[in-house]
Amino acid sequence: MSIRYYLVVFLFGWCSQLTAQEVIGVVKNAADDKPISTVHVLNLNKVLMSITDTNGVFAIDAEVNDTLFLSYLGFKTIKVTVTNDLIKFPKTEFKLTALALALEEVVVRPYQLTGYLEIDAKNVPINRNQRYSIPGLPTGGYEAGSRGPSAFSRVVGSIFNPFDFLHNLFGKKPNELRKLKKMRENNALRDLLSVKYDRETLEEFLHLNISDIDEILRNCNFSESFIRTANDLQILEAISGCYEEYKILSRR
Repeated sequence: MSIRYYLVVFLFGWCSQLTAQEVIGVVKNAADDKPISTVHVLNLNKVLMSITDTNGVFAIDAEVNDTLFLSYLGFKTIKVTVTNDLIKFPKTEFKLTALALALEEVVVRPYQLTGYLEIDAKNVPINRNQRYSIPGLPTGGYEAGSRGPSAFSRVVGSIFNPFDFLHNLFGKKPNELRKLKKMRENNALRDLLSVKYDRETLEEFLHLNISDIDEILRNCNFSESFIRTANDLQILEAISGCYEEYKILSRR
């Protein structure tokens, strides 16, 4: 075979090594230096996720300047910028610090129930939030709150003034919001978000804070009860649906 053939093979392998990079690390408890399993390690730039094994070890695809986000229940989350050394030297140790939470006893009595169905059914309030379907838009409609003239008018105002309504919300963060599709297609990430309610992971991926997320949901006509009680996966789907409608309206 010719020298040119070997040169091509060598260059192809060399380029593959440059592009196929990963960080291999070990996550430990800062208090006792013991490994922690099932820690979620997220690459915020590439929308990838890895989970530590029983020895606290993880491996995740990454490039220099990517940001890794390490999350574990009961421990303070940390963010790490990927460097050449992190890629070059495997088994770098990451230490997580336990959160000190002082919990007070709370007694929750939302409704005074008697045990008699006919009586209790009258005492439990009915969720009267309405959703209005808009022809030509991909989602199931807008949740507009309680019945009344103002509820539907808010929806109509939103639809016919898209740049007053949606552009101010989504137009400022196009790069971050393009991640929504990748996030929705990542089953491991969806499983994680389905059991989280703190919005922390969404904040990091989308570069939004909680107040920004709440504002988006309110202006997309989701009720206060939905905003308070939805898990992070439901919030992701809600923001994604509203963003898809924004893109359709902006093209029109």
